Amino acid sequence: MERARRRGGGGGGGRGGKNVGGSGLSKSRLYPQAPHSHYPHYAASATPNQAGGAAEIQELASKRVDIQKKRFYLDVKQSSRGRFLKIAEVWIGRGRQDNIRKSKLTLSLSVAAELKDCLGDFIEHYAHLGLKGHRPEHGQGKEQGSRRRQKHSAPSPPVSVGSEEHPHSVLKTDYIERDNRKYYLDLKENQRGRFLRIRQTMMRGTGMIGYFGHSLGQEQTIVLPAQGMIEFRDALVQLIEDYGEGDIEERRGGDDDPLELPEGTSFRVDNKRFYFDVGSNKYGIFLKVSEVRPPYRNTITVPFKAWTRFGENFIKYEEEMRKMCNSHKEKRMDGRRASGEEQECLD
Repeated sequence: MERARRRGGGGGGGRGGKNVGGSGLSKSRLYPQAPHSHYPHYAASATPNQAGGAAEIQELASKRVDIQKKRFYLDVKQSSRGRFLKIAEVWIGRGRQDNIRKSKLTLSLSVAAELKDCLGDFIEHYAHLGLKGHRPEHGQGKEQGSRRRQKHSAPSPPVSVGSEEHPHSVLKTDYIERDNRKYYLDLKENQRGRFLRIRQTMMRGTGMIGYFGHSLGQEQTIVLPAQGMIEFRDALVQLIEDYGEGDIEERRGGDDDPLELPEGTSFRVDNKRFYFDVGSNKYGIFLKVSEVRPPYRNTITVPFKAWTRFGENFIKYEEEMRKMCNSHKEKRMDGRRASGEEQECLD
């Protein structure tokens, strides 16, 4: 009897989930004033263990961005390990049978700052694309995207909005690598339009717990309509400005005097321009080297501890290449002299 009652209760919970996901409810019923207003359906099904774990995480700020049929929630939270950003994508299907679809992305505030810079590059590239169906003359972005996808051969997780159901083309791709995580950014286009897919992959390992408390070895993905990249970036910038610096100061040990950094510089070679910018985050000082050939930009980040080795290798290859060029030039001159002497002998 007890088992029957338990099964009956579980079935009722399942039916309740279907009712919440139906399209016949109004927005006020779909998002009631609950302790967690963003995800009321989660609060209803939370277990005591989940409630106890959530008490250890404090929510500092939250922003909501509405783009087309989607809602993006950007929540800055703090745990015993520090502050982090949780991005949740909520989408409601068009049909009556469609449920609420959700996907999430969790990242540290330092990675969020790098994501903000990457979004700026994607926004600039998107502005140069023009109308849908137009293609730039150069295929550099597409080639880079194919190379990176070959390097990362793990299967992609299903996209929450079903954008991957149709054939698509890659317009631009980039990635951020930090610790045991990689964040892949792909600007794509299909018959529905253009969108930015942000996918996080983590190092696999049994029994390993990630920085934010969840198990490693899983993937997280959100899909952002391209028309909303600017609004999404602006919300991200505001949260980083309000809460990112505090996180960095805490990890530096509360140092009141900010470290002065050298000014950036740039120079032009042929049709390219190279930018050198020194920055800092909670992990230390780094040099950001960017190669720009409109509308494309390639960037690498070199940590301060590797500057000496980078410089030594640059000097080494410059000296070796100079010797090779001089040797090749001397061989050509010797060949010309030998041919000239042979011609004189024939005369």
